[in-house]
Amino acid sequence: MPNGLIVAAFGRHFILETEDGQRLQAHPRGKRSEAVVGDRVVWNTTQAGGEAQAVIESLQPRRNLMHRQDMVRTKSFAANLDQVLMMVASQPMFSESQLTRAMVAAHAADIELVIVLNKVDLPDAELARQRLQPYAAMGMPMLELSVKAEPAATLAQLTPLLQGRCTLLLGASGTGKSSLVNLLVPQAQSRVGELSQALQAGKHTTTHTCWHWLDEGRTGALIDSPGFQEFGLQQVAAADLASYMRDFRPLLGQCRFSNCQHRQEPDCAITKAVAESRISSHRHRIYLEILEELQTRRW
Repeated sequence: MPNGLIVAAFGRHFILETEDGQRLQAHPRGKRSEAVVGDRVVWNTTQAGGEAQAVIESLQPRRNLMHRQDMVRTKSFAANLDQVLMMVASQPMFSESQLTRAMVAAHAADIELVIVLNKVDLPDAELARQRLQPYAAMGMPMLELSVKAEPAATLAQLTPLLQGRCTLLLGASGTGKSSLVNLLVPQAQSRVGELSQALQAGKHTTTHTCWHWLDEGRTGALIDSPGFQEFGLQQVAAADLASYMRDFRPLLGQCRFSNCQHRQEPDCAITKAVAESRISSHRHRIYLEILEELQTRRW
């Protein structure tokens, strides 16, 4: 049976791209739909209403998998990524909690994350830079863009980073994510509309994750995911959370207690670093907030 690539997901309905670039409507064999955008799958052909459709028989092994959570449930939504671009903005000012959650999710899946600060042409850009200073200090890759004001410069910065790689674009509503997608993939909106129309899902085109090729040779790809208001981390074990905090990691194992939770325990290397301003107190508060959720919330 042939192999294919999932390029769009609409609930239990999918768009599958064949090895020669043809796109087919697809659905999973059976009731469960575990496939996500970026999955490589084994498929078969069936006829439905006189049109050829693909039946997803099985998933190929994944290199990684990204999850996100809303108020109701956790969802896997993208697989086999080379990197994540986390887009934040100076206006509206970004949420450090959302940024940290995305970083934890990416690090837990062993995926590189790049922070992209957009709208640096606006007056609040300097404040945004100050808020991002702790992330720069811990060595997080970071870019500054003005997508609408300087599209040519944006393309010059991003093209080498995206070439030949599969990139997931994340960001809250209002960060300029749609503008960036339209700049990188001018036909993106019409393509998403065509896909959703094929699956009779046209009223919800902005809520779906879609794969866009960035070049004719199909070597680089951008996965566009809907903006989020919450980013839960149900897939992360509470005991592992500190290891996914990049600024905590160098100090792990230096606390008095091996099971230290870095709250108020005596001789905690993390809280000592916070007191000495070597770790941002705000970052530590976000860690405690997420830890509390993971330990007490029933998802």
